Amino acid sequence: MGASKPCIGLVVPPAHGEVPQDAAMLYGERYRFIARGLGIGGVSPEGFAPVVDTIVDKAVELRKAGAEAISMMGTSISFYRGPEFTESLRRAMQEATGVPSTTMSHSIVRALQHLGVQRVAVATSYIDELNDKLVAYLTHSGFTVTAIEGMAITGVKEVGEVSTEALVALSKKVYGQDTSAQGVFISCGGLLTLDAIRRLEDELGVPATASSPAGFWDVVRVAGGDAGTPGFGRLFE
Repeated sequence: MGASKPCIGLVVPPAHGEVPQDAAMLYGERYRFIARGLGIGGVSPEGFAPVVDTIVDKAVELRKAGAEAISMMGTSISFYRGPEFTESLRRAMQEATGVPSTTMSHSIVRALQHLGVQRVAVATSYIDELNDKLVAYLTHSGFTVTAIEGMAITGVKEVGEVSTEALVALSKKVYGQDTSAQGVFISCGGLLTLDAIRRLEDELGVPATASSPAGFWDVVRVAGGDAGTPGFGRLFE
């Protein structure tokens, strides 16, 4: 049985290179995930600069370790240089490894499209500079951002310490600024969002997704797997 589980490779921003905890929560033992870390200095263009050009190398390491599909599981590092870079990065990963590849920025577009959300309220962990780049990326991808607000967090460790309460409060705030939004999106792969997504869907009655869940949903599909898993919101139904 073990040998038949697809092996899915993740390039992750933190240096420790651990598989994000959402993997086990969403999929248990259904898939085998392996990861390699980039070691970003912070969630900012300055933090990305020294390592962004090593992403393809990490993808190759994952392929050598057995990965049958690969995702760059960082949102802002894959969109901050613009949409053309995002796609060229995905293509470079795929060409260098010979296996299907994606990025978290591709994932969020596919997840929002799957949920039927064109007008989206966005909450992030980011500084304003990255929020502006995200609006440009989403607009280029065919979405209308009704409102966006970030927490201005650049520390990698601090992102993982943001509470569900804080995520729900910020998401409700951006949604409330223009309730013509058809859904809510929380951006930053380091945020722990699964509980917040369930609460937002229950309390607002619209679809909600976030970087990490969308990233896992997408890469499992890219690997040819079944991405559905009950209890984690509309995207996984």
